[in-house]
Amino acid sequence: MATNIRPLHDRVIVKRIEEGEQVRGGIIIPDSAKEKPQEGEVIAVGEGKRKDDGERVGLDVKKGDRVLFGKYSGNEIKLDGEEYLIMREDDILGVIERAGAASGKKGGK
Repeated sequence: MATNIRPLHDRVIVKRIEEGEQVRGGIIIPDSAKEKPQEGEVIAVGEGKRKDDGERVGLDVKKGDRVLFGKYSGNEIKLDGEEYLIMREDDILGVIERAGAASGKKGGK
Protein backbone atom coordinates (compact mmCIF):
# COMPACT_ATOMS: atom_id res chain seq x y z
CA MET A 1 0.00 0.00 0.00
CA ALA A 2 1.70 3.16 -1.20
CA THR A 3 -0.40 5.56 0.89
CA ASN A 4 0.27 5.47 4.59
CA ILE A 5 -3.00 5.46 6.49
CA ARG A 6 -3.65 4.68 10.12
CA PRO A 7 -7.22 3.85 11.07
CA LEU A 8 -8.49 5.35 14.30
CA HIS A 9 -9.60 3.56 17.46
CA ASP A 10 -10.95 0.03 16.81
CA ARG A 11 -11.08 0.29 13.03
CA VAL A 12 -9.15 -1.86 10.58
CA ILE A 13 -8.41 -1.59 6.87
CA VAL A 14 -8.96 -4.79 4.91
CA LYS A 15 -8.12 -5.68 1.31
CA ARG A 16 -10.51 -8.22 -0.17
CA ILE A 17 -8.92 -11.46 -1.35
CA GLU A 18 -10.24 -12.27 -4.80
CA GLU A 19 -10.78 -15.95 -5.50
CA GLY A 20 -10.11 -15.68 -9.22
CA GLU A 21 -12.65 -15.96 -12.00
CA GLN A 22 -15.71 -18.01 -11.10
CA VAL A 23 -16.70 -20.60 -13.68
CA ARG A 24 -19.82 -22.72 -13.17
CA GLY A 25 -20.73 -25.42 -15.65
CA GLY A 26 -18.52 -23.84 -18.31
CA ILE A 27 -20.25 -20.45 -17.97
CA ILE A 28 -18.08 -17.49 -17.04
CA ILE A 29 -19.92 -15.25 -14.60
CA PRO A 30 -19.47 -11.53 -15.38
CA ASP A 31 -17.96 -9.29 -12.68
CA SER A 32 -21.27 -7.49 -12.16
CA ALA A 33 -23.00 -10.75 -11.16
CA LYS A 34 -20.23 -12.13 -8.93
CA GLU A 35 -20.56 -11.96 -5.19
CA LYS A 36 -17.81 -10.01 -3.53
CA PRO A 37 -15.56 -12.14 -1.35
CA GLN A 38 -16.09 -12.00 2.38
CA GLU A 39 -12.47 -12.78 3.08
CA GLY A 40 -9.59 -10.35 3.24
CA GLU A 41 -6.19 -9.44 4.58
CA VAL A 42 -5.77 -6.85 7.31
CA ILE A 43 -3.64 -4.02 5.92
CA ALA A 44 -3.64 -1.66 8.94
CA VAL A 45 -5.14 -1.54 12.43
CA GLY A 46 -6.00 1.27 14.82
CA GLU A 47 -4.60 1.52 18.33
CA GLY A 48 -7.81 0.34 20.00
CA LYS A 49 -10.64 1.84 22.03
CA ARG A 50 -10.14 3.89 25.15
CA LYS A 51 -11.93 2.79 28.31
CA ASP A 52 -13.54 5.34 30.63
CA ASP A 53 -10.36 5.48 32.74
CA GLY A 54 -8.28 6.38 29.64
CA GLU A 55 -6.60 2.98 29.32
CA ARG A 56 -6.40 1.76 25.72
CA VAL A 57 -7.73 -1.71 24.84
CA GLY A 58 -5.79 -3.20 21.92
CA LEU A 59 -7.31 -5.11 19.00
CA ASP A 60 -7.35 -8.89 18.62
CA VAL A 61 -6.41 -8.72 14.91
CA LYS A 62 -3.08 -7.56 13.52
CA LYS A 63 -1.64 -6.52 10.18
CA GLY A 64 -1.32 -9.52 7.86
CA ASP A 65 -4.16 -11.55 9.44
CA ARG A 66 -6.55 -13.22 7.02
CA VAL A 67 -10.09 -12.53 8.21
CA LEU A 68 -13.74 -13.27 7.46
CA PHE A 69 -16.31 -10.50 7.62
CA GLY A 70 -20.02 -10.02 7.00
CA LYS A 71 -21.40 -9.55 3.51
CA TYR A 72 -22.30 -5.88 4.07
CA SER A 73 -19.55 -5.00 6.57
CA GLY A 74 -17.48 -1.87 6.40
CA ASN A 75 -17.25 1.04 4.01
CA GLU A 76 -15.48 0.78 0.67
CA ILE A 77 -12.66 3.25 0.14
CA LYS A 78 -10.21 3.77 -2.72
CA LEU A 79 -6.55 4.62 -2.08
CA ASP A 80 -4.03 4.98 -4.91
CA GLY A 81 -6.41 3.19 -7.29
CA GLU A 82 -6.81 0.18 -4.96
CA GLU A 83 -10.09 -0.71 -3.25
CA TYR A 84 -10.16 -1.41 0.48
CA LEU A 85 -12.72 -1.78 3.24
CA ILE A 86 -12.56 0.14 6.49
CA MET A 87 -14.53 -1.46 9.29
CA ARG A 88 -14.72 -1.78 13.05
CA GLU A 89 -13.08 -4.82 14.58
CA ASP A 90 -16.58 -5.90 15.71
CA ASP A 91 -17.49 -6.46 12.01
CA ILE A 92 -14.80 -9.14 11.71
CA LEU A 93 -16.28 -12.59 12.27
CA GLY A 94 -13.05 -14.53 12.64
CA VAL A 95 -9.38 -14.93 11.82
CA ILE A 96 -8.40 -17.74 9.46
CA GLU A 97 -5.57 -19.76 10.94
CA ARG A 98 -3.25 -21.07 8.25
CA ALA A 99 -2.64 -24.82 8.27
CA GLY A 100 0.87 -25.68 9.41
CA ALA A 101 1.39 -22.31 11.10
CA ALA A 102 3.42 -22.54 14.29
CA SER A 103 1.09 -22.25 17.25
CA GLY A 104 3.81 -21.90 19.83
CA LYS A 105 2.43 -24.88 21.80
CA LYS A 106 4.26 -28.13 22.24
CA GLY A 107 2.55 -31.47 22.76
CA GLY A 108 -0.40 -31.91 25.18
CA LYS A 109 -3.39 -29.62 25.50
